[in-house]
Amino acid sequence: MSKLNNKRIAVLMGGASAEREISLRSGQAVFEALSSQSLDVVAVDLSEDSQTWFSQIEQAKADVVFIALHGTYGEDGCIQGLLDIMQLPYTGSGVASSSLCMDKKLTKCVLDDVGIRVPEDVVLKGDKPLTYPVFVKPVSEGSSVGLHYIENAAAWDALKLENLNGWLVEQCVQGVEVAVSVVNGKALPPVEVAPKSGMYDFASKYTTGATDYYCPARLTASQLEQCKIISEKTARVTQCLGAPRVDLIVPDIGAPVVLEINTIPGMTATSLLPKAAAEVGISFSTLCVMIVEAALSAEQEEKV
Repeated sequence: MSKLNNKRIAVLMGGASAEREISLRSGQAVFEALSSQSLDVVAVDLSEDSQTWFSQIEQAKADVVFIALHGTYGEDGCIQGLLDIMQLPYTGSGVASSSLCMDKKLTKCVLDDVGIRVPEDVVLKGDKPLTYPVFVKPVSEGSSVGLHYIENAAAWDALKLENLNGWLVEQCVQGVEVAVSVVNGKALPPVEVAPKSGMYDFASKYTTGATDYYCPARLTASQLEQCKIISEKTARVTQCLGAPRVDLIVPDIGAPVVLEINTIPGMTATSLLPKAAAEVGISFSTLCVMIVEAALSAEQEEKV
């Protein structure tokens, strides 16, 4: 705890994205956890008008920032750039890594280039998939915002996408869905997510009781280890720092498939990072302290 002695921690939450309410829940949980450790913590509810953010952060008079923002402006490198300009250390990845991981299409290109398996894009003909079913998701959103499972041509037509450039259309990969949190470069036990609806969408993520979780995931020892190795490599290749979460599908045959990387994973009661940490004996408050301490370490002084 010595690194945090006499340090004021500002927990940034809220913001201007579609994930504002989730961010407020994450931020409040982090604020309470850090406060329980007798640390000097201030909660900063960033307004929906991002032009006020500089003054809001400045008024907090913080020495280090815990970013509990999700989505646009919070997870895409924007707030990271502002904090770099203000010369404030902050949790998580830097500008370039945050921007890269927010763009699912670019992330897939980077991972594929180093041999990490990612979902195959579906070939379109006349702005329609040649095969079904497909998953359709925004290129730059988180928390499964805008995720659609499309079974046939009628469902595709009903979706009425106006600009396909902002969307990914991918083949469905069958298998066990897992999430692997990587804290300071080291993978925690994979968490299996089993949504009762059959799809891990926004409602399944944030509705208590809508999804069953298993930690460690119900996989073989070899598969569990493979997921951890791939997730650590994924975080390393994309130069993620702090506690990113790698989401994967583990098929019956072949290597796990990386779906996406969350540079600022949720910290709510249903979030996966705290579940994985608890499995190895790390309490929620200790996890929050570890993340802040990492922001002050030599490794985090120069953000990518």
